[in-house]
Amino acid sequence: MTNEIAHDLSPFLRLYKDGRVERLKGTDIVPPSLDPKTGVESKDVVISAETGLAVRLYIPKTAINTPKKLPLLVYFHGGDYRRAPEHPVPVAYDDSWEALKWVSSHVQGQGSSEWLNSHADLDNVFFSGDSAGANIANNMAIRVGLSEEKIGIKLRGIVLVHPYFWGKELVGEEAHGPEVKAMIDNFWLLACPSSTGGSDDPFINPEKDPNLGRLGCERVLVCIAEKDIFKERGRHYVELVEKSGWGGTVELMEAKGEDHVFHLLNHSCENAIAMLNKIVSFIFFQQKNI
Repeated sequence: MTNEIAHDLSPFLRLYKDGRVERLKGTDIVPPSLDPKTGVESKDVVISAETGLAVRLYIPKTAINTPKKLPLLVYFHGGDYRRAPEHPVPVAYDDSWEALKWVSSHVQGQGSSEWLNSHADLDNVFFSGDSAGANIANNMAIRVGLSEEKIGIKLRGIVLVHPYFWGKELVGEEAHGPEVKAMIDNFWLLACPSSTGGSDDPFINPEKDPNLGRLGCERVLVCIAEKDIFKERGRHYVELVEKSGWGGTVELMEAKGEDHVFHLLNHSCENAIAMLNKIVSFIFFQQKNI
């Protein structure tokens, strides 16, 4: 073991020259539980014993004793898929697709999860995520629209919260200093060392993705935060989608005075509650119109 550092990306992680990765935050895992305040119950399900890929399921108490099925929200975040740099991109995207195929296995009501079999309306599915998870949600929606490997779920919409998009050229009112831009560029190269396009890789720069107009859903909601370094990328994404020939509808919501993933740090603040209410209305508006 060596203590020589190859990449220091504090306060997130350090990569040592011997290949060891030291994660400085984001390593704590809250166990599944029954929330006494909301009645929402959660449990973990391992999809692949080989890779360790797992999902956490949540069900509200209102769904338990009723035959009416609820929309299914598939939320991508920083812990369900195998993470870079130990598992370089595209592993995270491939794991996410495997999770969607597992969800799809419940379409006939014969999947491994009784919760999904009995309570999830798989004709009324939404993808969402924040930061890198929002990036994955976008890429999964494109894959749904493109894939010859059909999955049985019906994707109605996606919600991208503070999406982690980037690019070599500035967009909108971006005015980052060279140090900030270099840091984010290096993050991507560390996550995807095989990328030939760098920060213009279509995975991270939607402007370079020729398939953006093939989103496999009907509606998109993009949430941005006024002080977020990725704010202009989210705004630019909306413009790109509108010009792509996709044919659906896209909405933009901005939280004034807030920074990147502020809702994770203060989930009870006014802006976090407003964003949650917007997402709920986005999903259930769709349900009323199918």
